[in-house]
Amino acid sequence: MDAEMLTGPDPELAATMGFSGFGKKARTFDLEAMFEQTRRTAVERSRKVLEARAREQQDQAEKEFKSSCTDPSASASSATGAGSALKPRVTTCSESDDSSDEELTGPSKVLQASVQSSAGDDDDEEFIGPPLPPGFKDSDDDDTEDEDNNPIKKIPDSHEITLQHGTKTVSALGLDPSGARLITGGYDYDVKFWDFAGMDASLQAFRSLQPCECHQIKSLQYSSTGDVILVVSGNSQAKVLDRDGFPVMECIKGDQYIVDMTNTKGHTAMLNSGCWHPKIKEEFLTCSNDGTVRTWDVNNEKKHKSVFKPRSAQGKRVIPTTCTYSRDGKLIAAGCQDGSIQIWDRNMSVHTKFHCRQAHATGTDTSCLTFSYDGTALASRGGDDTLKIWDIRQFKKPLHSAERLSSFFPMTDCCFSPDDKILVTGTSVKKGGGSGKLFFFDRGTFQKLYEIEVTDASVVRCLWHPKLNQIMVGTGNGLAKVYYDPVKSQRGAKLCVVKTKRKEKQAETLTQDYIITPHALPMFREPRQRSTRKQLEKDRLDPMKSHKPEPPVAGPGRGGRVGTHGGTLSSYIVKNIALDKTDDSNPREAILRHAKEAEENPYWVAPAYAKTQPKTVFAEVEPEDDETDKPEWKKRKI
Repeated sequence: MDAEMLTGPDPELAATMGFSGFGKKARTFDLEAMFEQTRRTAVERSRKVLEARAREQQDQAEKEFKSSCTDPSASASSATGAGSALKPRVTTCSESDDSSDEELTGPSKVLQASVQSSAGDDDDEEFIGPPLPPGFKDSDDDDTEDEDNNPIKKIPDSHEITLQHGTKTVSALGLDPSGARLITGGYDYDVKFWDFAGMDASLQAFRSLQPCECHQIKSLQYSSTGDVILVVSGNSQAKVLDRDGFPVMECIKGDQYIVDMTNTKGHTAMLNSGCWHPKIKEEFLTCSNDGTVRTWDVNNEKKHKSVFKPRSAQGKRVIPTTCTYSRDGKLIAAGCQDGSIQIWDRNMSVHTKFHCRQAHATGTDTSCLTFSYDGTALASRGGDDTLKIWDIRQFKKPLHSAERLSSFFPMTDCCFSPDDKILVTGTSVKKGGGSGKLFFFDRGTFQKLYEIEVTDASVVRCLWHPKLNQIMVGTGNGLAKVYYDPVKSQRGAKLCVVKTKRKEKQAETLTQDYIITPHALPMFREPRQRSTRKQLEKDRLDPMKSHKPEPPVAGPGRGGRVGTHGGTLSSYIVKNIALDKTDDSNPREAILRHAKEAEENPYWVAPAYAKTQPKTVFAEVEPEDDETDKPEWKKRKI
């Protein structure tokens, strides 16, 4: 490249023209030096990685060698052979110990002691990180052992928050799979949305709506993916909403004049319960007072997918009061009003796969059925004040039963703990009859482990979320409580209790702003603000503005106004038609009362006849004659 092109034009010319940047030289790069520097850096990094990898392999080999020397199981397995084979192994280990004592110092003995102490507990345990000091005990291991021995310590009830849904019963609860949002529904027809991450300590719902008009909410549940919500209310049509409460789908209403419920496209009577399929995100289940259990597809709202018809022992129709899927979605269970629990294969809707006729008392509403997480047990909450657990492989007799658990609501819940070892349910109380409680039963022995006094009303809904490890409770006085533990629980209520309440923004009320434009044209100029004192004086002289308002009428009436005496027709007529209280029994006197005023100040008639009007002569009033002398027919008749 030419030197003149690198240096640019003449500096004097640049200064004259005003371009000061032309005097600098272009920057040059040495590409070979850059490539060499990059190569050196790459070689250095590769060498460090290889050294670290070799060091890890050496430490691993040393650790395996020492564990093989101190492993009693290995020596025991080698003892099955000849006695001569045992002696060289022992001597080898002792030699290695002696050599390690000579060569290695520091933590090696501690490592050997820790390995020897733990070898009897777990032979295959792999130690990660630095060795533990002698005599050290892991507190976490002790805590887990205590929790395994004492399941009460797994219950997260050290803290609680209260969400005010309303004043009526909270009859439905739902948590999305991630545990970020809670929805509550009640007898007041409202569905409220609560976002734990978005709430502060004031604990206010971010949305409230009435998706089913004037029908009580029976059940709410998020789908397995958490993107839609199933709403089951007191009408015959279930609804599906999205996460923000906007409608997605509404089930069709069946023909109530068709006798065979299989031939109708939807339910014809009030719904009782519903839930989502645990594996198929588009499918859900509902049961109704028309005696059917139906499955639906979100993408097809014109007709149900399949119909299950529970039958009594005599083959008659019975009403299902609750329904649910098994954990794998292959079974459908329903609790009926005749006290039976009937279970079908999802793909075979004709005959039941399992059934128990006398599961609960006849004529009572089984309020809840729920499968355990392992899929082998079924818990049922009956309207006969019992809680029972069943093995579906031996479905004729319950494994355990708890009694005297009062239930007044057709949706009283029961649920399993996330580890499947505890069963939870709530109890109902009458008004002023004590506190509603949450009972915890051991699944194996069905002994009552623990109880929580929730509030002075019935406990209707309970839900133990496996990810959050928090317990949600819906009560009969419009509260939704969340129980959690700061250590054992995750997210959920812990997110909102730490946020301070937001200050309410004060509404900034400003007086009328005046734009001062001194040089504007007259048509664009705003009127100048005048003194308020002059305006008040002007208003005081105005008879309309300064008129004193009439005081309220007290009594039957005053000053020509009639007081209201009620809402009857006569009082309305009296109020709207002015009553003249003057006595007009003598019309002549009533006219002559104005004669003097008309003569002194003629206004209407007298001026018109001023020239032709004769002098008015009024008849004198004659004194009444004594009527005693008059004949009988002339006397005035009274």
